[in-house]
Amino acid sequence: MANDFQFDDDDFAKDSGAGTGSRVFDEFDCPGCNANNPVDDTFTDGDEVRCNYCGCEFKALVNQEGRLRFREL
Repeated sequence: MANDFQFDDDDFAKDSGAGTGSRVFDEFDCPGCNANNPVDDTFTDGDEVRCNYCGCEFKALVNQEGRLRFREL
């Protein structure tokens, strides 16, 4: 008996939300001082975050691949 099951890795990525830019983060590494900053509330694309160590403020930007980048405010 033959299986008619088809699996595509791209289908899995679409189901998990990859590539949509809507990832949610609960920590970040400060681009200024490299300190790891866990946060109580999660953040996502467009949110503002502050480093708990050096005090710098950044705007979180998530690209199409789901990678987190920061722009200093």
